Amino acid sequence: MTVRQDQLKNGFRIVSEHMPGLQSAAIGIWVSAGGRHERIEQNGIAHFLEHMAFKGTERRSALQIAEAIEDVGGYINAYTSREVTAYYARVLKDDVTLAMDVIGDIVLNPVFDPREIEVERGVILQEIGQAYDTPDDVIFDWLQEQSYHDQPLGRTILGPTERVSAFSREDLSGFVAEHYGPEQMILSAAGAVDHDALMKMAEEMFGHLQPRKGLTPEIARFTGGEARQEKDLEQAHFALALESPGYRDDAIYTAQIYSTALGGGMSSRLFQEVRETRGLCYTIFAQTGAYADTGTTTIYAGTSADQVAELATITIDEMKRAAGDMNDEEVARARAQMKAGMLMGLESPSNRAERLARLVQIWGRVPSLEDTVAKIDAVSTEDVRAFAEQMAMQAPAALALYGPVSGAPSLAELQERRAA
Repeated sequence: MTVRQDQLKNGFRIVSEHMPGLQSAAIGIWVSAGGRHERIEQNGIAHFLEHMAFKGTERRSALQIAEAIEDVGGYINAYTSREVTAYYARVLKDDVTLAMDVIGDIVLNPVFDPREIEVERGVILQEIGQAYDTPDDVIFDWLQEQSYHDQPLGRTILGPTERVSAFSREDLSGFVAEHYGPEQMILSAAGAVDHDALMKMAEEMFGHLQPRKGLTPEIARFTGGEARQEKDLEQAHFALALESPGYRDDAIYTAQIYSTALGGGMSSRLFQEVRETRGLCYTIFAQTGAYADTGTTTIYAGTSADQVAELATITIDEMKRAAGDMNDEEVARARAQMKAGMLMGLESPSNRAERLARLVQIWGRVPSLEDTVAKIDAVSTEDVRAFAEQMAMQAPAALALYGPVSGAPSLAELQERRAA
């Protein structure tokens, strides 16, 4: 498999990887325009724009967009994150040109029909309402807000109801004008693809765009804080976040191995102690996520009202214990889980295309898999113990609690236990 990368004169980037033996391909446009690129009055507009891309272009109606891809057995979708908006499709190899035409059309030529704006506004408001009714969704929005208080990175991707209710056609067009320049876009494809053909299509579709630098997002500051809402639910939801490295920091590999060993699977410390030994919960996990300039290690669990205090204190105790006795076997197991998860995921052309786009966005190039595996293998038990000590004793923290949580300890009390 060979990765090829090129760039048009206007800064538009193309990256692809041919995967021999496949009869299908994944192709998409990744735009560096996510939630953290919004001003406060724009909060939620990147996600609104993603929805509107499928509601009609100068050449196709909303139904024609769907039919064009589904008539050939493919699928098309999009997502918005805090750092990127992606529009992508999966099709058979003979339909790559069609997929590229449709994706280019929805990115470049949305009409923002006022009637469709109102329809989709209603859909998004329903999506916001559904999120509020899903405790293990809303608690992570609150945790993000406390981690990066009063910053773009801390705001919800969906946006608040009052802003979504007010966005106009001009607001959508203005965000595109600010952030959808060729230098913010990456065409990424994997599977049964021909790079030279992609280059030709990219030049025809995107070569006319004039370069324009997007607005640089605000540097993130992990502030920490606590959000707690009492509600009559079956479970008390507990989420703890700790400041971790960004994805341009090689320490991200140590952070990921640490969170895997701590709470990444059935053999992890938290799962074994909190669920298997004490029976305090059904779900508990730890994971590390990263952005360009910061990251978080997050621990989540759901438990009963009378057990949330015990669960919270045991979680802190397990974090502290990991700093002292994390062993070679645990680290080796976590390394193996990381490598296997990454390599198994890359058997999918969709996952591979997304990885290519994200790496080009982060580094401007695609590091080899061998380099990534070597960095994972280079993390020692001593590295993980040192990181575990930082997490247990020093890292700034944020806490979110939702449900019957009156008996849960405060962030200040958990901080005292960390320091003890």
